[in-house]
Order: sequence, then structure tokens, then C-alpha cells
Amino acid sequence: MEPIKITIFQAYLFWENVEKNLNNLSLRLSALKEKTDLILLPEMFNTGFTMNVEKCAETMNGPTMHWMYEHAKAYGCVVAGTLIIEEGGKFYNRFVWMSPDGSFVHYDKRHLFTMADEDKVFTAGSSRIIFELKGWRICPMICYDLRFPVWSRNTDGAYDLLVYTASWPDKRSAHWRALIPARAIENQAYVIGVNRVGYDGNEVYYSGGSMCISPVGDVVYYKPEDEDLYTFTLNPAELKKAREQFPFLKDADRFSL
Repeated sequence: MEPIKITIFQAYLFWENVEKNLNNLSLRLSALKEKTDLILLPEMFNTGFTMNVEKCAETMNGPTMHWMYEHAKAYGCVVAGTLIIEEGGKFYNRFVWMSPDGSFVHYDKRHLFTMADEDKVFTAGSSRIIFELKGWRICPMICYDLRFPVWSRNTDGAYDLLVYTASWPDKRSAHWRALIPARAIENQAYVIGVNRVGYDGNEVYYSGGSMCISPVGDVVYYKPEDEDLYTFTLNPAELKKAREQFPFLKDADRFSL
């Protein structure tokens, strides 16, 4: 493993306006002044969190996928975030991990937010996936997944970094601030949550609070309110030290899901 540079973009999103969102994201990303390995974007970064799939869904060969590739290539890094994908007559809230060479892998959101009828519109994913970057094993999750620790359990130390890309409203921000550190501590892994800011088309307010928490619960990064583009470095030596000094993962209960 090598040190890894990660850029979080806590973005303001324009409601169901792909062109405006992608233009704004491009403009903001042009402010990047240093090399990074990974750019993380919020949930449904091109539309905002919407159930209007007929208007907002794209294919895996659509304009947002091309935008992700163009920016991954331009910045020489992975670009990752979720968008609405239509595939085989079904709709998915899909996390896409786009590499600079144009290759990509994806994770489909497992826990659909029933209180917004997400489960009535989208098809849930059925499997976890681990990406690798600079020797780091990275597990992606999406927003509501945060509430379900069994799904993210780090059995046998399967991953080093857990990532939640989200549209998490301000009225439940206390839960966000509590659960992300909990996931980091219980799984002895770094955990990143990247959220959005501003109001959506349903007048739901998002206050950001994007953060990175260390395996021992220390705050590496935290940003409430306002757009923010921030790059930081994670050091594998600190992860190794935490796991060696207090190796409780080996005593975890065994189960399969």
C-alpha cells in the first residue's frame, strides 16, 4: 500500500439538470491545484436525489459516463459517484468507479430509501464490491446503506477504506455525524462520507458535513455547509498501527449475508 490522495467534492446540485450540474462540476474541479488519486462526488451528482427516472436516467454509454471518463483522463485519477442508470428495463442508483483509461466497475445501491419510495422506482443491488487503488482495498456504499452495519461489516479485514456517497438531509445530520465514526471504529478502517449542499426540488435542505474518519475515530476532515473541494492524504502506516495495537476484528462474530 502507498499513501493515497483523495479529493472530496461537497457540491451544490441543480435539480434534475444534468447539463448545468456537469458544467458546474467541471468549473469547480478546474480549481484543483495538486495531483490526486481519487475524486469523490455526492449521490446522484448529475441530477440531485430524484425519483424522476423517466427524465433523468441514462445508459452506461450516456453523457455522464462520458463526462466521468473525460475528467478521469484529464486529471489522471479515478472519478467516482452515483447516477441513475437504466439497464434492461430496470433503474439503478449506481456508484460508478471510472478509471483514467476508460475502464470502470460499479456497485448498485442495496438499501433503497423506502420513505422516499426509492424502492418503488429502483432495483436494489445484491452484491458488495471491493475496488483497489494504490494497494488500498476500497468498499463503496450509498447513503441509506450507512444505517445497516451488517452490510458493511469488515469481515477478515476485507477492505481498508469504506466510502459513502450521499444525499443526506440536514434534518437527520446528527445521525450522519454519529454513524460514520461508528462504521470507522467498528470496522477498523478509514471511512469517508461525501454529501451535497443546498436545497433540492422538494425543498429538502442538505447541509453537507462531508467527512473522513480514521480507524480509531479521529477526524481527518469535516466540512459542514457550503461547497467544498478538498484534498487530503491517507497513510497506510496509520491504518496498520491501529489494527496491530488493538486487533479486535479477528474476534468478530461470523455470519454470511
